[in-house]
Amino acid sequence: MRAVVIARPGGPEVLEAREVEDPPAPGEGEVLLEVAAAGVNRADTVQRMGRYPPPAGASPYPGLECSGTIVALGPNVPSRWAVGDKVCALLSGGGYAEKVVVPAGQLLPIPEGVSLTDAAGLAEVACTVWSTVFMISHLSPGESFLIHGGSSGIGTFAIQIAKHLGIKVFVTAGSEEKLSACKDLGADVCINYKSEDFVERVKEETNGKGVDVILDNIGGSYLQRNLNSLGVDGRLFIIGFQGGAVAEVNLQAVFARRLTIQAAGLRTRSPANKAQIVSEVEKNVWPAVASGKVKPVIYKTFPLSEASEAHRLMEASTHIGKILLLP
Repeated sequence: MRAVVIARPGGPEVLEAREVEDPPAPGEGEVLLEVAAAGVNRADTVQRMGRYPPPAGASPYPGLECSGTIVALGPNVPSRWAVGDKVCALLSGGGYAEKVVVPAGQLLPIPEGVSLTDAAGLAEVACTVWSTVFMISHLSPGESFLIHGGSSGIGTFAIQIAKHLGIKVFVTAGSEEKLSACKDLGADVCINYKSEDFVERVKEETNGKGVDVILDNIGGSYLQRNLNSLGVDGRLFIIGFQGGAVAEVNLQAVFARRLTIQAAGLRTRSPANKAQIVSEVEKNVWPAVASGKVKPVIYKTFPLSEASEAHRLMEASTHIGKILLLP
């Protein structure tokens, strides 16, 4: 099969589409997928640079989500799945390929009204957002929610699911075009972080109270300002470190307002934990997608042979929504 290989740690140019060995036959509780499309995620760029190795036993090729067709079943796969089923999947790696083996617990049916290709951009964002701010931070109807990077794949999904659930949504983004896209998706308050202080704007829009929950992909450089933007019993959930992993912080705000700082990734969780998240997503998120209340936002697709171009676009951060690769 063809797959994208990381020839050596480095920039986008180290990604090479090559003929490689087919994946092994699916094992206990696993299925083999013929990949229709794969989502490109920022974590893939970090892996490419040699800073985010795949977990033990995972495919060496990048790609944390895909859509496709089941072509083989391993032993003891639940009876709901059959050869020929169209699915999307959360992966530990290997999406940038023509075929991939995945535990059946990480499969989701293609939601009604979503194309097989577009569904490749749903699993990682839905599982990330639902497992963090909903399952752990307990973001609830009537609360307020600040999303950093509102125009990203995760941001565009988070805006829609939060609005669907009756939550007031604040976003930051770095251009008027991106903020306009966020507004069109339902964001209530759109803040250009390049020209405005998001802490001041949040305080102004909440009569000095602050928001209930923040989803943050920046990390260190935003930590103090995030804490300053939270209200009483506020929760900060960190899912990335684009602004570094180290910060000096004044903890007075945490103490005075009973704040909680949380952080988690998806990739290194156990298969059982991922299966639980996927099940919650199917139950709580998929009906909103099937009814058209939440839509995948796809910015651009590239053939597998142009994975390096897809990474250049991801790192330029000019996109709005998801970038996909097509084998």
